[in-house]
Amino acid sequence: MTKLVIFAANGQIAQIVTHRILTEPKFADVELTLALRNSQRLNSLADNARVRLVETDLTNAQEVATAVQGQDMVFVAVVDHTNDNVMTKNIIAAMQAHHVNRVISTNILGIYDEVPGEFGRWNHEQVASGLDAARDSDSLLAASGLDYTTLRLPWLNDRDEVKYSLTHRNDAYVGVSGSRQSMADVVLRIVADPSFAKKDSLGIADPDTQGEDRPVY
Repeated sequence: MTKLVIFAANGQIAQIVTHRILTEPKFADVELTLALRNSQRLNSLADNARVRLVETDLTNAQEVATAVQGQDMVFVAVVDHTNDNVMTKNIIAAMQAHHVNRVISTNILGIYDEVPGEFGRWNHEQVASGLDAARDSDSLLAASGLDYTTLRLPWLNDRDEVKYSLTHRNDAYVGVSGSRQSMADVVLRIVADPSFAKKDSLGIADPDTQGEDRPVY
Protein backbone atom coordinates (compact mmCIF):
# COMPACT_ATOMS: atom_id res chain seq x y z
CA MET A 1 0.00 0.00 0.00
CA THR A 2 1.06 3.59 -0.68
CA LYS A 3 0.39 5.86 2.28
CA LEU A 4 -0.48 9.47 1.44
CA VAL A 5 -1.13 12.25 3.94
CA ILE A 6 -3.09 15.26 2.74
CA PHE A 7 -2.73 18.43 4.79
CA ALA A 8 -5.62 20.93 4.73
CA ALA A 9 -7.70 17.97 3.59
CA ASN A 10 -10.99 19.85 3.72
CA GLY A 11 -10.01 22.10 0.80
CA GLN A 12 -11.81 21.72 -2.52
CA ILE A 13 -8.87 20.34 -4.50
CA ALA A 14 -7.95 18.03 -1.64
CA GLN A 15 -11.49 16.65 -1.59
CA ILE A 16 -11.40 15.99 -5.35
CA VAL A 17 -8.11 14.11 -4.90
CA THR A 18 -9.58 12.14 -2.00
CA HIS A 19 -12.73 11.22 -3.92
CA ARG A 20 -10.81 10.01 -6.94
CA ILE A 21 -8.39 7.97 -4.86
CA LEU A 22 -11.25 6.26 -3.05
CA THR A 23 -13.33 5.57 -6.17
CA GLU A 24 -10.90 4.87 -9.04
CA PRO A 25 -9.52 1.31 -9.29
CA LYS A 26 -5.98 2.42 -10.19
CA PHE A 27 -5.66 4.00 -6.72
CA ALA A 28 -7.01 0.99 -4.81
CA ASP A 29 -3.61 0.49 -3.15
CA VAL A 30 -3.49 4.03 -1.71
CA GLU A 31 -4.30 4.63 1.96
CA LEU A 32 -5.11 8.17 3.08
CA THR A 33 -4.37 10.15 6.19
CA LEU A 34 -6.53 13.26 6.03
CA ALA A 35 -5.10 15.98 8.23
CA LEU A 36 -7.18 19.05 9.05
CA ARG A 37 -7.97 21.34 11.95
CA ASN A 38 -11.48 19.96 12.52
CA SER A 39 -11.78 16.30 11.56
CA GLN A 40 -15.57 16.38 11.96
CA ARG A 41 -15.76 18.19 8.63
CA LEU A 42 -14.85 14.90 6.94
CA ASN A 43 -16.87 12.62 9.23
CA SER A 44 -18.53 11.04 6.20
CA LEU A 45 -15.20 9.26 5.57
CA ALA A 46 -14.59 8.16 9.15
CA ASP A 47 -15.75 4.58 8.53
CA ASN A 48 -13.74 4.08 5.33
CA ALA A 49 -11.12 1.40 5.92
CA ARG A 50 -8.59 3.27 3.77
CA VAL A 51 -8.96 6.59 5.58
CA ARG A 52 -7.48 7.91 8.81
CA LEU A 53 -8.63 11.32 10.06
CA VAL A 54 -6.14 13.34 12.10
CA GLU A 55 -6.73 16.77 13.62
CA THR A 56 -3.69 18.79 12.63
CA ASP A 57 -2.72 22.44 12.92
CA LEU A 58 0.09 23.00 10.43
CA THR A 59 1.67 25.56 12.75
CA ASN A 60 2.01 22.86 15.45
CA ALA A 61 5.22 20.92 14.82
CA GLN A 62 4.25 17.90 16.92
CA GLU A 63 0.86 17.51 15.26
CA VAL A 64 2.48 17.72 11.82
CA ALA A 65 5.06 15.11 12.81
CA THR A 66 2.33 12.77 14.05
CA ALA A 67 0.51 13.02 10.72
CA VAL A 68 3.69 12.46 8.66
CA GLN A 69 5.00 9.45 10.59
CA GLY A 70 4.66 6.25 8.57
CA GLN A 71 3.68 7.96 5.32
CA ASP A 72 5.18 7.52 1.85
CA MET A 73 4.05 10.84 0.37
CA VAL A 74 2.77 14.23 1.49
CA PHE A 75 0.34 16.57 -0.30
CA VAL A 76 0.12 20.08 1.13
CA ALA A 77 -3.20 21.40 -0.19
CA VAL A 78 -2.78 24.96 1.11
CA VAL A 79 -0.40 27.81 0.27
CA ASP A 80 1.95 28.76 3.09
CA HIS A 81 1.45 32.45 3.86
CA THR A 82 2.48 32.11 7.52
CA ASN A 83 5.01 34.32 9.27
CA ASP A 84 8.50 32.87 8.84
CA ASN A 85 6.99 29.98 6.83
CA VAL A 86 6.36 27.97 9.96
CA MET A 87 4.06 25.56 8.09
CA THR A 88 6.64 24.67 5.44
CA LYS A 89 9.38 24.39 8.03
CA ASN A 90 7.26 22.05 10.17
CA ILE A 91 6.50 19.82 7.18
CA ILE A 92 10.14 19.66 6.09
CA ALA A 93 11.33 18.88 9.62
CA ALA A 94 8.71 16.16 10.08
CA MET A 95 9.52 14.56 6.74
CA GLN A 96 13.25 14.59 7.41
CA ALA A 97 12.78 13.17 10.91
CA HIS A 98 10.58 10.32 9.68
CA HIS A 99 12.45 9.66 6.41
CA VAL A 100 9.56 10.58 4.13
CA ASN A 101 10.94 12.03 0.89
CA ARG A 102 8.08 12.81 -1.54
CA VAL A 103 6.10 16.02 -1.14
CA ILE A 104 3.66 17.89 -3.38
CA SER A 105 3.17 21.48 -2.27
CA THR A 106 0.56 23.99 -3.42
CA ASN A 107 1.73 27.48 -4.31
CA ILE A 108 0.67 30.44 -6.46
CA LEU A 109 1.54 31.62 -9.95
CA GLY A 110 3.95 34.53 -10.16
CA ILE A 111 6.55 33.55 -7.58
CA TYR A 112 9.32 33.80 -10.20
CA ASP A 113 7.87 36.81 -12.06
CA GLU A 114 7.11 34.26 -14.75
CA VAL A 115 3.64 35.51 -15.70
CA PRO A 116 3.84 37.77 -18.77
CA GLY A 117 1.83 40.70 -20.04
CA GLU A 118 -1.06 42.65 -18.57
CA PHE A 119 -2.33 39.61 -16.70
CA GLY A 120 1.08 39.20 -15.07
CA ARG A 121 1.00 42.83 -13.94
CA TRP A 122 -2.54 42.46 -12.56
CA ASN A 123 -1.76 39.12 -10.89
CA HIS A 124 1.32 40.56 -9.18
CA GLU A 125 -0.81 43.37 -7.82
CA GLN A 126 -3.38 40.90 -6.47
CA VAL A 127 -0.93 38.50 -4.80
CA ALA A 128 1.70 41.02 -3.66
CA SER A 129 0.86 40.79 0.05
CA GLY A 130 1.57 37.06 0.18
CA LEU A 131 4.27 36.84 -2.48
CA ASP A 132 7.35 36.83 -0.26
CA ALA A 133 6.02 34.00 1.92
CA ALA A 134 5.01 31.99 -1.15
CA ARG A 135 8.45 32.45 -2.72
CA ASP A 136 10.20 31.50 0.50
CA SER A 137 8.09 28.36 0.88
CA ASP A 138 9.19 27.21 -2.57
CA SER A 139 12.84 28.07 -1.82
CA LEU A 140 12.76 26.13 1.44
CA LEU A 141 11.46 23.02 -0.33
CA ALA A 142 14.03 23.34 -3.11
CA ALA A 143 16.83 23.51 -0.53
CA SER A 144 15.46 20.76 1.70
CA GLY A 145 16.88 17.75 -0.12
CA LEU A 146 13.36 16.31 -0.35
CA ASP A 147 11.81 15.05 -3.58
CA TYR A 148 9.45 17.99 -3.90
CA THR A 149 7.06 19.28 -6.53
CA THR A 150 5.77 22.83 -6.29
CA LEU A 151 2.40 23.33 -7.99
CA ARG A 152 1.90 26.95 -9.09
CA LEU A 153 -1.85 27.19 -9.40
CA PRO A 154 -3.69 29.67 -11.63
CA TRP A 155 -6.90 31.48 -10.78
CA LEU A 156 -9.29 28.61 -10.22
CA ASN A 157 -12.76 27.81 -11.49
CA ASP A 158 -15.24 24.99 -10.93
CA ARG A 159 -15.54 23.77 -14.51
CA ASP A 160 -15.81 20.00 -14.82
CA GLU A 161 -13.29 19.57 -17.61
CA VAL A 162 -9.74 18.35 -17.04
CA LYS A 163 -7.65 20.42 -19.42
CA TYR A 164 -4.26 21.94 -18.71
CA SER A 165 -0.74 22.50 -19.93
CA LEU A 166 2.36 22.38 -17.75
CA THR A 167 5.27 24.78 -17.62
CA HIS A 168 8.48 24.44 -15.63
CA ARG A 169 10.71 26.54 -13.38
CA ASN A 170 12.30 28.67 -16.10
CA ASP A 171 9.35 28.85 -18.50
CA ALA A 172 6.91 31.69 -19.04
CA TYR A 173 3.54 30.82 -17.51
CA VAL A 174 0.91 29.75 -20.06
CA GLY A 175 -2.73 30.60 -19.33
CA VAL A 176 -4.46 32.48 -16.54
CA SER A 177 -7.10 30.09 -15.16
CA GLY A 178 -7.85 26.42 -14.74
CA SER A 179 -10.31 24.05 -13.14
CA ARG A 180 -9.89 22.58 -9.70
CA GLN A 181 -10.46 19.22 -11.40
CA SER A 182 -7.34 19.86 -13.49
CA MET A 183 -5.24 20.76 -10.45
CA ALA A 184 -6.34 17.55 -8.74
CA ASP A 185 -5.44 15.58 -11.85
CA VAL A 186 -1.82 16.77 -11.66
CA VAL A 187 -1.63 15.70 -8.02
CA LEU A 188 -2.98 12.28 -8.94
CA ARG A 189 -0.44 11.89 -11.74
CA ILE A 190 2.26 12.26 -9.11
CA VAL A 191 0.54 9.86 -6.72
CA ALA A 192 0.38 7.29 -9.52
CA ASP A 193 4.02 7.91 -10.55
CA PRO A 194 6.09 9.58 -7.81
CA SER A 195 8.97 10.12 -10.25
CA PHE A 196 6.79 12.48 -12.30
CA ALA A 197 7.81 16.15 -11.79
CA LYS A 198 10.24 15.25 -9.01
CA LYS A 199 12.37 18.22 -7.91
CA ASP A 200 10.40 20.46 -10.24
CA SER A 201 8.06 23.44 -10.10
CA LEU A 202 5.02 23.16 -12.33
CA GLY A 203 2.88 25.98 -13.63
CA ILE A 204 -0.61 24.67 -14.43
CA ALA A 205 -3.39 26.35 -16.42
CA ASP A 206 -5.87 25.83 -19.23
CA PRO A 207 -3.92 26.84 -22.37
CA ASP A 208 -7.14 28.13 -23.94
CA THR A 209 -7.03 31.00 -21.42
CA GLN A 210 -3.64 32.20 -22.65
CA GLY A 211 -3.74 35.88 -23.60
CA GLU A 212 -6.62 36.78 -21.30
CA ASP A 213 -6.06 39.85 -19.12
CA ARG A 214 -8.16 38.59 -16.21
CA PRO A 215 -9.21 35.24 -14.71
CA VAL A 216 -11.66 33.08 -16.64
CA TYR A 217 -14.49 31.62 -14.58
